[in-house]
Order: sequence, then structure tokens, then C-alpha cells
Amino acid sequence: MKKTFVLDTNVLLYDPTAMKRFEDNEVVLPMTIIEELDRFKKQPEMIGRNARQVSRELDELRSQGNIIKGIDLENGGLLRVALCDRETLKTLPIELEGDRNDNAILAVALELKKHCQCRVVMVSKDTNLRIKADALGLEAEDYETNKVDISELYTGLAEVTVNSSKIDQLFKHDAIALDGEFCPNQAIMLVDEINPSHTALAIVKDCHQDSSKVVTLNELANAGVLGIKARNREQKFALDLLLNDAIPLVTLVGKAGTGKTLLAIAVGLHKVADERSYTRLLISRPVIPMGKDIGYLPGDIKEKLTPWMQPIYDNFDLIFGAQSPKDPKEKRSLHPHVRRGHEDLIERGLLQIEPLTYIRGRTIPQQFLIVDEAQNLTPHEVKTILTRAGEGTKVVLTGDPEQIDSPFIDAASNGLTYVVERFKNDPLAGHITLNKGERSPLAERSTELL
Repeated sequence: MKKTFVLDTNVLLYDPTAMKRFEDNEVVLPMTIIEELDRFKKQPEMIGRNARQVSRELDELRSQGNIIKGIDLENGGLLRVALCDRETLKTLPIELEGDRNDNAILAVALELKKHCQCRVVMVSKDTNLRIKADALGLEAEDYETNKVDISELYTGLAEVTVNSSKIDQLFKHDAIALDGEFCPNQAIMLVDEINPSHTALAIVKDCHQDSSKVVTLNELANAGVLGIKARNREQKFALDLLLNDAIPLVTLVGKAGTGKTLLAIAVGLHKVADERSYTRLLISRPVIPMGKDIGYLPGDIKEKLTPWMQPIYDNFDLIFGAQSPKDPKEKRSLHPHVRRGHEDLIERGLLQIEPLTYIRGRTIPQQFLIVDEAQNLTPHEVKTILTRAGEGTKVVLTGDPEQIDSPFIDAASNGLTYVVERFKNDPLAGHITLNKGERSPLAERSTELL
């Protein structure tokens, strides 16, 4: 039996193609949504773009028929805009009095339920609105498209118990065949079945149904890059994936202080300034405030971006500090980019730091692109970024799904976790989840206790 789905504005702001994703069912947009889209279209970043995209698509559909009576969609569904019945609006409980947009959406859903023979479902990413709808006897659901089960998120790491000869063979030949089904570029920890302290770290190179080839880690994954050394096995795996130019997409997920951004920047700087494998290190992050926004910032574009990009600068300071001789009398040759800092790298065109606002529409060839705080992006936004990658570009997405500042997404519906799940079986991608915090004992204990 066909259903009628009543959409909330935040569903369209999260996914501008949402109205075409309900198969052959009827999709109803309350008129108040059009008003809200008009308000959101002036906002910067992706929310404004999504609002404008939805408005353009509705305008195109309008030319195909009467948008109030309904327009047939390509997937067999029907899309229409519904007006709010004032009499139904008056029947809402006294707590929901007024012409608020949420109340108008509820009134439309109630009116449809009263007259429709089919099942009416209100879809919203607003938890409180879904609670209100349920209290009024309406069926309400979250927008589940692109959602992943965060508790079952692919970690990128597997522990395999083997006999000691397998581990010895790996150390001797740097590669072995391992029975079992694994994902491409998956991190493997081999554990001796007799002596659990006898272990080896490896990466899956070639995947087959019953057996895979695993190889030892890159030498730099153990030795470190630009003075930044791995402090645990997950960081070693992360360094190996970052150093491998044959893997154009790497995702690093982990809580605060696990070294995601630091490792990515260290390898990116090494690849650009030392190996010259890429022409530029491009670092970007969404401009989303944590807590109350402080409003417009004075100055030119560089001065405006400094508060947002300060965490990136802090990582550069840490990398340059690790390369500097601790003893002034110590004679040690330093790379020019280490002595002069990130500002000199920017002047020389080796480093570019910018917000994601300016990435849309670009083609980015032969660059090492790091997108920090990617958990604040929607799947649609991440797709926009990944499709910017040109020939020879490596993209690194880092973030913590438990620290989301965007009001339209959560740990299960953000673009970072979506990419992890969709790319886990693709040889072009590698992923590792970092669990142990290495920033400081206080930072690690805070993530555990608070």
C-alpha cells in the first residue's frame, strides 16, 4: 500500500534530493517549507546552497504541472505542495498555538491523516517535532537515508590468531597469504596462538574471496614523519595508509586527541615539501561554531579565518617544534619549510588553508587534500568534495562522530561515517579508527570520564 510522506524543511536542507527518494509514494511539502527555504537560501556554506537547489528543482517541476494537485516524478511517485488549513491549525493543543512553522507542518499532516485512505508519515530530523507529532497521534520518522549503524561502524582493523611460523614468514618475506575474508587495505594484527605477546602488524594488499595477501607496514610508519612518531598500533596503520599514494581516499575516525589531524598534516607536509609527490597541501574544514556564534569577524579573509583554522596552525607549530633541535648547540640541518613555519609554505604556494565554502566548483589535481572535522558534513556535502578531486589527488577525511556541531546531522547520518561504510570494500580507500588518546593524560582521562 502506498504511503504519504510529509517532509520537514530540515530533511531538504540535509539532502536536497530527498523529495525524490521515496520511491513510488506520495511526497507532500507543506507550503511553510517554501517560506523557510526562502529564509535559508541566503545563508553561507552548504545549507544555503541546498536551499537554493531545492528551490530550483521545485521551480523546474512547477513547469510540468500543477504543484498543488501533484506532479508525477520519474520514480513513479507524486510530489505536491499542501496548504495549511487554518481550522485544523486551531484544533492543535493550547501549547502549540500560533503560526509557527512547525505547527503548520503538524496541521498539514493531521489534515492529510483525516482525509487520506493511505498511511501518513511525517519525516523530520527534528527530534522535538517528532515527539510532538507522536503526541498528536501522528506517525513520525527520522530521515533514514544515508544512515549507518554507528555501533557497527567499520573500524578498519582485524586481529587474526595464527601460528608463530606465519609471523616469522611475514618478517622474513615482508608478505604472506592469509586465509579469510578481508576488506581492501584493511589493517591486520597477527597474534601468535601460543604466545599472545608475539605479534606483527600488516596491511591487506590484494583481496580474494578465501585468501588475501598481506604486507608489512611502510618503514616510515614505524620510524615516523617529520619528527612525528606513532605511539600506538592504530597510528602506525594510519601513517601507512596516509603514506601510500596508491590509496587516494583515507578516512580517520577517532575521539579528540587521538592524532588524526596531526598525522594527516605531517604526512601531507612530507609528501609535498620533501617527496614532491603532490604540488600542494590543501587543508579545509567546515566553518561551524561550537556553541553560540560570536558573529561577524573583522579584517580581511586571512584574519577572519584565523579563529576557525587555529587548530590547524597548532598542529603545524607542533610539527615544526618536533623538528627543531632541543639543544641550541646541537648541529642539525633543518629543511627550509621547518625553519620558517607555515606562513612561508603559504607564500611559496606549497600550502593552502581555506574553508569548504570555496571548494565547490573547483577541480583539484595533484594535491594532498585534508578535510578536517568531516563529521560536520552531510553525505551530499562529502560527495561534493570528493567529486572535486582531480588526477593524482589524495583526499583525507578526519573527524569524531561524537562531536557534531551541525544541527541537521548526528553520529549516524553524517558524511564521514557514510563514506567509511560505503567505501570499506573499495580498493581506492583505506580506513582506520583511532581509539587511544595521545594528546595528554588529562585529555585522555577527560574523554573517558566526562
